[in-house]
Amino acid sequence: MPGIASYGAYIPLYRLSRAEIARAWGVAPPPGERAVANYDEDSLTMAVAAARDCLGRADRSSIQGLYFASTTAPYKEKQNAALIAAVLGLPADATTVDFSGSLRCGTNALKAALDAVACGSAENVLVVAADMRMGYPAGPGEMNFGDGAAALLVGREDLIAEIEHFDSRYYEIQDTWRSDRDTFVRSAEDRFAMDEGYLRVVRETVSATLAKYGLAPADVAQVALNAPNARQLRSVVQKLGFEEKTQVRDVLQASVGDTGCALSLMSLVAALERADSGERILLACYGNGCDVALLKTTERIDSGKDRRGIQRHLGAKTAMHSYEQYLRLRELLPLQPPARPPLELRTPSPAALWREVPWEMRLTGTRCRRCGQPQYPPQRVCVNCHAKDEMEPYPFVDVPATVFSFSHDYVMQSIDPPVTVTFVDFEGGGRIMCDMTDRDPAAVEVGLSLEMTFRRLYYVGGIYNYWWKCQPVRCRPSGAGE
Repeated sequence: MPGIASYGAYIPLYRLSRAEIARAWGVAPPPGERAVANYDEDSLTMAVAAARDCLGRADRSSIQGLYFASTTAPYKEKQNAALIAAVLGLPADATTVDFSGSLRCGTNALKAALDAVACGSAENVLVVAADMRMGYPAGPGEMNFGDGAAALLVGREDLIAEIEHFDSRYYEIQDTWRSDRDTFVRSAEDRFAMDEGYLRVVRETVSATLAKYGLAPADVAQVALNAPNARQLRSVVQKLGFEEKTQVRDVLQASVGDTGCALSLMSLVAALERADSGERILLACYGNGCDVALLKTTERIDSGKDRRGIQRHLGAKTAMHSYEQYLRLRELLPLQPPARPPLELRTPSPAALWREVPWEMRLTGTRCRRCGQPQYPPQRVCVNCHAKDEMEPYPFVDVPATVFSFSHDYVMQSIDPPVTVTFVDFEGGGRIMCDMTDRDPAAVEVGLSLEMTFRRLYYVGGIYNYWWKCQPVRCRPSGAGE
């Protein structure tokens, strides 16, 4: 029986208070805050972060598939999953698939992965869901949406949770949508969208699944749902007969927001973090229909709790100082351009990007076989013992690092000045120069502990140029020096 072998998640560092949004528009302040991705993040970079959390430092040569789900993927015609798989260093024969077009695409990808493992076409599949939706300024979406990602490793061995049942039904209704011409998510009149869409379909589908397998609400220990806001989540939970405080311990609506197709899987990760062995979890996701899965945790459930997951990401955050900062990060306002050469002169070369996939995308350098000296970028001659052509590949991505030196550049073009140019020293040897992100410029100092994070550098000529940046160590999993 297939199931979940590991899980991971990612929540951006920044949080924007909903009261601050309300202040900008002169309306009553609702409670809570929402997660906001930095200017150099998107659904793809968040997916990479969640996948790295899920896989840890495990051998990735055995991963046979990667399914990426997002309604806000950076490329409309170019496979995003292939790029993610290349960054993670998955085998070249791994199956990569993009899922999109629905808030259910995360659970759609999960179902496809379960089917692939069940029928034997793959031993395991990594499912990653990420979204970064935009609501109209001064609208409910701007208040309620949040950014985030979740990852699940689906397999048949060493499972922390088995999938007992998976049911699905479609339902055509124009309640929430975004066309190929839209930047912001649209919605029908609230009562129609909720009563005839979300509430009706989730209630009917979950009730039918429980009845089909002879279960009552009390037979479920935890419930993981997606919902457009906390009020609708509370309403559907009450109508289904679940206990809000014990079975649906929501930690995302108030502190992260509606993360689109990733929300139900992020809620599942939060449930797995709290779960004990032998507990039944109900997963449900709405979006022009409803997917419902019943999972049961195994005696290995504690083996997955060394991830950063939801809880550690929730605890590591920085408050945004204003609504105007949010507008700046989202590039919703035209700003005075710097008196510098335009970015259009730096259009990335597709051929160069292709050549550098094994090295740049995976931050892989070389290590001398004779003296063990790591070096980046890859070299033929060792800088230490001068041996020639005695090199082996050496990945720097997960190696602990510190600040050797840095400079804050207030002139360089950036959405979030200053640009913190950093020389990074890796433990055991090796040094690179890169930008630092998710940092407080006043807190940067020589010797600061760092980790590497995959980010977007810029967008020019229809190409997203990605590479690695450093950031202060944000949160550590259990057993990693906490």
